[in-house]
Amino acid sequence: MSFRTTKEELTAVVGAAGTVVDVYMPADRATGKPRGFAFVEFASQAEAEAAVSQLNGRELGGRALKANLAEDRPARRPGGPRPFGGPRQFDGPRESPDGPSFFAVEGRMSRPKGSRRGSRGRKRSL
Repeated sequence: MSFRTTKEELTAVVGAAGTVVDVYMPADRATGKPRGFAFVEFASQAEAEAAVSQLNGRELGGRALKANLAEDRPARRPGGPRPFGGPRQFDGPRESPDGPSFFAVEGRMSRPKGSRRGSRGRKRSL
């Protein structure tokens, strides 16, 4: 899809293929410019499939459209994504054979603060 295509132009072209419920054109976070693709929601699955067959390869704004049905994203990891906004769950200090390598601070894991010089000095004094 052309980067100059507006939401109104796309809605008019896609509206000829079926009843359009919503059109979403993602924008780049840094520049605010369109990213070159869009998501169009139709009133029914049959209209969406008909629109894909009619619009795939059609020219709009000097570029050929690539139309397909949206698919769900695969999970990033087996446990699923970590929820945003909430603190991490603290299971207690993690022990390694050499002793604890992290210290619990306010319910989250963090590395010990301070310079290496101080930790080396403490090792020498033992």
